[in-house]
Amino acid sequence: MDPLAATIKVRHKALELGFDQCGFARAEPLDEEARRLEQWLHEHRHGSMEWMERHFDKRIDPTLLVPGSKSVVSVIAGYRFRENEQFDRQHPDAPKIAKYARGRDYHKVFKSKLKKLFRYTEELIGDIQGRIFVDSAPVMDKAWARRAGLGWIGKNSNLLNKSHGSWFLIGEMILDAAFVYDAPETDHCGSCTQCIDACPTDAIYEPFKVDSNRCISYLTIELKENIPDRYHEDLGDWMFGCDICQDVCPWNRKSEYGHIHDLKPRGRVLHPPDRNWSSITEDEFDKLFEGSPVRRAGYERFVKQAEIVKKNLDK
Repeated sequence: MDPLAATIKVRHKALELGFDQCGFARAEPLDEEARRLEQWLHEHRHGSMEWMERHFDKRIDPTLLVPGSKSVVSVIAGYRFRENEQFDRQHPDAPKIAKYARGRDYHKVFKSKLKKLFRYTEELIGDIQGRIFVDSAPVMDKAWARRAGLGWIGKNSNLLNKSHGSWFLIGEMILDAAFVYDAPETDHCGSCTQCIDACPTDAIYEPFKVDSNRCISYLTIELKENIPDRYHEDLGDWMFGCDICQDVCPWNRKSEYGHIHDLKPRGRVLHPPDRNWSSITEDEFDKLFEGSPVRRAGYERFVKQAEIVKKNLDK
């Protein structure tokens, strides 16, 4: 099929499936991004995430993940919802979970939709080889989404989009089919430093550079050991993840609301029967967070972090 016609049809199908935007980039080595990543790893800014060191060659070159690949098709879907904003206004001092994790695990939501998009593309073009990814395998999703015109890298290292701010999630297909490729988005952060100024742990040590070792999201999700005592107070009311640098971003104040129902916050997470999260049983944890990203922390770790937050809020 003609690449232009395929591009138009696949993009339309992506929107029909519920994604907010879809962009196309040529599959080729990420030379500039590779240099930055290599330096960041060399400085040990990735903390205990050793997996980021593995498969470095595949991480920067999609043709090694999918031999013969020609294109990276990126999709995004927003998770800004009024229910989250209403909860945060009404309970400003309540223990908090990052907004992306208050609904169903986005990996499952995106994979289901991307499988349908892949099958459609296969029916449209014919015999194609490819793989789908949702924050999985060594894929630099933000870099590919930027190249596909879906946003620019903000000073907090998140991808920012004119319509959705940074309240969105990313997935991609790497295919051996050709499309018409989008131009990368230009930077629109200007001189703003609100995300840097707001970070309580100074994790954004330079514009566009984040030290995972000091990031609250890393400390409450990725860190394998107990959170060091020196960061307990900085956690504030964040039990799992952190939205501070996103909450202050001007682009997020005017971003569009999401519409995928499964990404909406669950009532049982916003309004659990017991406000004292540190006292929930393992059975309650399993029921409250069934199919949720929060399960990644595990019961024991989540309760420990909830206890730290309780002490912070009781002061």
